[in-house]
This record gives sequence, C-alpha cells and structure tokens, in this order.
Amino acid sequence: MLDAICELETEEHLTARTSYSVFKFQQLSDEDIERLRQRLICPACGGKAYFRKASKDGKAACFGSRYHQADCIEFKPSAQKSREEQDAIEVQQQLVDADALMIDFSRKSRRHTPVNKASTAQALSSKTEPTPKSSSISESSAISESSPVPVASSADGQVQESKTDYQVNTAARTIEKRVPSQGLEKLLHSLLRGTDLAKSDLWVYTDAERKYRWRAKNLFVNFADADPSDNKPHMYWGTISHTDPTMSWLNPADSKDIGIPIDGIKQPLLAQFEIEDKRCLEGAGLILFGKCFWNKDKTRKIIQLWNNDLQRIFISKLED
Repeated sequence: MLDAICELETEEHLTARTSYSVFKFQQLSDEDIERLRQRLICPACGGKAYFRKASKDGKAACFGSRYHQADCIEFKPSAQKSREEQDAIEVQQQLVDADALMIDFSRKSRRHTPVNKASTAQALSSKTEPTPKSSSISESSAISESSPVPVASSADGQVQESKTDYQVNTAARTIEKRVPSQGLEKLLHSLLRGTDLAKSDLWVYTDAERKYRWRAKNLFVNFADADPSDNKPHMYWGTISHTDPTMSWLNPADSKDIGIPIDGIKQPLLAQFEIEDKRCLEGAGLILFGKCFWNKDKTRKIIQLWNNDLQRIFISKLED
C-alpha cells in the first residue's frame, strides 16, 4: 500500500485528514513518524493501517492494513492472507457447529517452533506438572484476581448460569462431552478477519479440565476496548503499530494510549517468534491473555501478560 490517510483531531474537536504517500511519510522526522503512525487508515476502506520502515536488507518502506474490507481495492490476497482466511472460516464453522470451544494454549504455530530447549522443557513441565500459580489461567485469574462467585451445580453436575462474566464448575467431575479445541494462532486470525467470535455467546474453556468457562463476547477484547476498571483478565487482541526504541514495549495500532511491557520476557519472546528487529513487529497481529490497568499517573493503559507465560501470547508476523 503506497498511500495512507492520517486522521488528527483539531482544537475544535474536528477530524483533519491528511494524505501521505509512503515516500513522503518516511521522510518525516522520527518524532513525527512515532506521533502519526497510530493514526493511519486505508484510503479506500478506512481500515486501521500501519507503517513499516525500510529494512536493512533493502525491503522498501510501506503502508499496510490487517483490517481491509473484503471488497477493498487495496486488499491483495497473498499466501498469508489465504491462510488467515481459511483459519477464519474454520473458527466461524466451529461457532456454528459447537456448543463450546477450548483454547489449547500449548498448540504450536505452523511456522514457529521453540528455539530454546530449556524453554521447551519448562513449557512441558508447566503443562504436565502444574503449580497453583500458573497451571491454569482461569484458576489463578478467577480465584486470585477476580474473586468469582462459584457457580452452583445442579443434580446432574452441570454448571448453571452465573451473573459473572465466566463460570466455575464446582461439580466433582465435568460431564464428559467432546469439545473442539483451537490454538491462539487461528483464534487471532479469525478475529482479525472479522468472524463473530468476539461477539459470540459460545462458551470458551480456558483450562484443559474444563472447569472454567467464559462467554466468548466477554473473553475476547480488542485493544481499543480495554478497560482498566475491569479487574478481570481477558484475551486481548489486535495489531501492533510499533515498539519503543529498545523494543521493551509493544504499542497497539488499535489504541494510542495502551502499552504492553515485554522487557522481562523480551529475549525468549523474540526468539520464539523469530523477531529479528523492530520492523518484524510493525503491523503484526497480537493476542495475549492478561490484565489491563492504569499506570501510576493514570495517563496510559498497561496490558500485562499473565504470569509472563509465553504460552499465553501469540504474534502473527507479516510476511514480506
């Protein structure tokens, strides 16, 4: 995409739109690029856009969008887009056919495999020998952070409706019924491609024992809708605009006042997703399980990855 529109709010609370060619935009100062890059949209369909700087190996700077409308003239199908569309179709069909869905956080990407054997061993250990702190997202988040009201069980052991955003099955055992599972990669692609997942009433289990479940519409939250006053964790998703100069923070394209700290997990995270430089993250899709809260001055929202667990995050890089 060679052109994009930058939308800025004026002092009169009006929207000023400025068109940029990628050649003009890349000539701006670094400060102006950082200030404007989260305000870009596709000139044809209005979808949120991103800017990727020229790479050291000669790849040209460009604009792009993960939110093109299907009939947008800027939308150019590629092998990556075709895979994402197939993922979206698969998840959409599960929404139609299934009564519930289980998130398989251990499912590996089709492209990425663990680089560090120690990390792999640790991941397997956490999977086979869970600890009370991190063995189950929902257990730690529900009990330690969200203080849910346990769901009453009926005589047949089925969980009953709750007024909270998710349920806890307190029955001695969960009624055995096959539930399809899905990994973060396909869930992210389905959200980016506009399936009904984020507004669905489908029950989504976040643990293998099927003890904790959420309505999909309460679990999946776009970065633009992140609410620091909501003390419950969620599956936050969207796209990355850019990182800070030290690659310690991810800045979503969906919202200009959110930051995602990765400094404590930077090296293993970059290795896991084969991130070589900042450009690899520009325009990438992102989904993670975490909590949203204000910074000390309440000027910026922070989304923290739950327990810094790399199984709870997925990055979908753009393919050049």
